[in-house]
Amino acid sequence: MAASPAAAAALLALIALAAAVGVVADGSDHRYKTGEPVPLYANKVGPFHNPSETYRYFDLPFCSPEKVKEKSEALGEVLNGDRLVDAPYKLDFRTEIESRPVCSKKLTTEDVAKFRNAVAKDYYFQMYYDDLPLWGFIGKVEKGGKAEPSEWKYYLYRHIIFDILYNNDRVIEINVHTDQSALVDLTEDKETNVEFLYSVKWKETLTPFEKRMEKYSSSSNLPHHLEVHWFSIINSCVTVLLLTGFLATILMRVLKNDFVKYAHDEEAADDQEESGWKYIHGDVFRFPKNKSLFSAALGTGTQLFALTTFIFLLALVGVFYPYNRGALFTALVVIYALTSGIAGYIATSFYCQLEGTNWVRNLLLTGCLFCGPLFLTFCFLNTVAIAYSATAALPFGTICVIVLIWTLVTFPLLVLGGIAGKNSKTEFQAPCRTTKYPREIPPLPWYRQTIPQMAMAGFLPFSAIYIELYYIFASVWGHRIYTIYSILFIVFIILLIVTAFITVALTYFQLAAEDHEWWWRHLSSLATWPASAMHSS
Repeated sequence: MAASPAAAAALLALIALAAAVGVVADGSDHRYKTGEPVPLYANKVGPFHNPSETYRYFDLPFCSPEKVKEKSEALGEVLNGDRLVDAPYKLDFRTEIESRPVCSKKLTTEDVAKFRNAVAKDYYFQMYYDDLPLWGFIGKVEKGGKAEPSEWKYYLYRHIIFDILYNNDRVIEINVHTDQSALVDLTEDKETNVEFLYSVKWKETLTPFEKRMEKYSSSSNLPHHLEVHWFSIINSCVTVLLLTGFLATILMRVLKNDFVKYAHDEEAADDQEESGWKYIHGDVFRFPKNKSLFSAALGTGTQLFALTTFIFLLALVGVFYPYNRGALFTALVVIYALTSGIAGYIATSFYCQLEGTNWVRNLLLTGCLFCGPLFLTFCFLNTVAIAYSATAALPFGTICVIVLIWTLVTFPLLVLGGIAGKNSKTEFQAPCRTTKYPREIPPLPWYRQTIPQMAMAGFLPFSAIYIELYYIFASVWGHRIYTIYSILFIVFIILLIVTAFITVALTYFQLAAEDHEWWWRHLSSLATWPASAMHSS
């Protein structure tokens, strides 16, 4: 039975890597002939200063066909908020176009108001051409030195120009800009006739197809950004060294002397009056309160740690290249489902070691401990997104798919892991006997209470990774692209070391204060890192 969890973990790793190969293979590698159609999809629009707020492209009254054809999307793309539809522009391979009309449209007063509101919020559009992303603004605001928005001029761009680079029979790069002389005045609420135009220009390049994505990740590799990243690592390493020296001092000067004294002169040690952590040695391994919840939290945390590790492995092998639509979300859903057996095994095994009897209830609690709050948060956010018609709102079909994955994959693996944990027959072996009655805990100062201890436990790990967190948040809620996963992985390892060290130190101080209820305090100290780790991934 001891080998089965390791074998299961290895199997899960192979499955995750196989999924990664499938994601990589999904990338576009098309070759085109002159005049052959190249797929162009319109994705979404939204305010530039709030990238998480996006809407469907045709929510604005652009030129649209009678029936909008939607692209079939993977689960990760839908979770990412992508809603790809056929764009109204035709960009055939190596076919230049000059000022071709897209449509002539009469904008109603409502359409003008929609466009004006979008221009005022710096709306941009996003499209994909041969799986290459492109962006452009839909209009501009001319303030003319005036402070009042009512006195500003609002203009809509009606002529879009596509500049495309190719190498032999492959598309390498695409950029878009607008004709500043082709503007539509949206300042007043009145009907306006607009003729939308577009142009396409082709130019040959020597850039190989394999390097066409480097353009989107080059900003993360700029020298000054790399210097900041290396400064972050040095800062983290210094923190680790200080903690290591601090703990080494404690272990060498305090614990070692006690262990030597007890080993060589046990009788003399018994005659002496005990103090500090030695005084409560009969209460240290007393089982924690709410042991079912404790075991569930331990199992769920182990699963999240395994999930984070697998995500880092996929990132290091190059799966999450820039704008690989939905790859990260697909990996998160699939790997979380596959690692649910780990949570079931760890939680039930530890619960049985703590002499728990209702392991089925413990298993159900483990399955709901993370998914329950996540589901409630999703319901609230999805309701808000539906109310605002944002692309973050998940379609009913996608919700059904996620529920089926949880029902048919996550829950069965959780149960199998729980059964394996129950049958592992591992016993809790404390190094010393636990007394029958718990010893009274002396009054503790305020800074030794749970909340201040949690704050101190989180401060040092946060100080070790806060620089990387800036770049991560800038990519999650901004327009930056994070691609230096090797540095992020180093910082992640340092985060684990710092968290482990600070947890050991605070637990020692708690025991030295004769507070033997360390189980939940220890878990709360460890719980300060998963949020940062999941953001990093």
